[in-house]
Amino acid sequence: MKKSLFLAALVLMSTVCFAQKNPATKKAKNYMNAETPDFNAARTSIREALETEPTAETYFWAGMIGYKEVNAQNVSLMMGQGFDYAKAGEAAIESYEYWLKADELAQVPVLNKKGVEVPTDPKMRGKISKMMLEYYKGDEFTKVGVLVKYGSYLNDQRDFARAYKAFRLHVDIPDLPMMQDPKLQKEMVRDTTYYQYKSYAAQFAIRAELHEEAIELLEQLKDGETDAVLLNQYLYSEYAAMKDTAKVIATLQHAIIRFPKEEFFVQNYVSYAVQAGSEEKAIEFFTKQIEGAPNDPLYYNKRGLMYEMLDRYEEATLDYDKALEFDPNSVDAYAGKGRVLYNRAVKLNEDAAMIADNKEYKKALDEMNAVFRQSLPFFEKAHELDPSRETIMQILKGLYYRFIEEPGMEEKYNEMAEKLNNL
Repeated sequence: MKKSLFLAALVLMSTVCFAQKNPATKKAKNYMNAETPDFNAARTSIREALETEPTAETYFWAGMIGYKEVNAQNVSLMMGQGFDYAKAGEAAIESYEYWLKADELAQVPVLNKKGVEVPTDPKMRGKISKMMLEYYKGDEFTKVGVLVKYGSYLNDQRDFARAYKAFRLHVDIPDLPMMQDPKLQKEMVRDTTYYQYKSYAAQFAIRAELHEEAIELLEQLKDGETDAVLLNQYLYSEYAAMKDTAKVIATLQHAIIRFPKEEFFVQNYVSYAVQAGSEEKAIEFFTKQIEGAPNDPLYYNKRGLMYEMLDRYEEATLDYDKALEFDPNSVDAYAGKGRVLYNRAVKLNEDAAMIADNKEYKKALDEMNAVFRQSLPFFEKAHELDPSRETIMQILKGLYYRFIEEPGMEEKYNEMAEKLNNL
């Protein structure tokens, strides 16, 4: 057979197939279009049709059953007769998934009479996309998409996994291949509402412990404006839950640069840097931040802490002094200066324990106590500026007890002990 005749035969066969009417499909259409629709009977019939004729057209009509049921619920709402969120939501998801399959099958290429590849059903995408747009934009009465309504309902039911799915399907509509026509895109503006819904989807995924799904969305949202700080915190927490230290550190560094005043990210970055033994890398990172913001005491304080972790006390003290230069009321800087002296005293105590000569031992203890005493006013100033920090209060209690024989120290010790008991 000649190629042209063969192609013509294929086209003819295709036309004949599409011209045939599946009785089960016809029954399904009758059930859903009846004056009193029977959607369950329609579904039974369409499942039978899909078994014998799984074409794009059959999947299209399978989706139409759910679409019709959603519309029936919208009419009920407009007439003041209520709205069944579960029925409408499940119907919308059902139709959504059937239409995805219909579009996939409709786009399978076939050869036309001229031997050029064309979609099996070139009109199918246009039909489906209009109804998907309705799902996205919402009904005329509430202007809220059915999947959003359903997701909100599921959230109230604490079914977070399905709430995630409903919101995720909604926000995915603008990215579907069938929705890429420029005219459709103009009607699906990615505005603040879109990003808020995407944020909800991420948060539902977190609550459902769908970590990979949550991370995917959070990565897309981390540079946006909607719930920006919160979502970056969630992203850090998700990577922490996955025990991905490299991603945790990268996420925290990114967030520190973006939100320099949010100490949450800096504090957790410091913790992870210490856990990972990455103090030197943290020093490099904070040094870069200082170069970009040389008057910000936050980065001096955190770099000073990293120097402390490496027992580089002189450099730590210089950073704390620099922080106080730009913020004379920096609690972290006062506490840091006190901590440097305190840790030096602890080291002197350890060294003294190795001295056998009593005279030299006593001299070492006197030196140690002198350094402990030097640390005291820095901790007292830090406590004055922030009376709520328990760690500072614990150190002060210990220092007051160390010098309890001195005038006024017993009273200070008792006062601090009482404060700690009342926390």
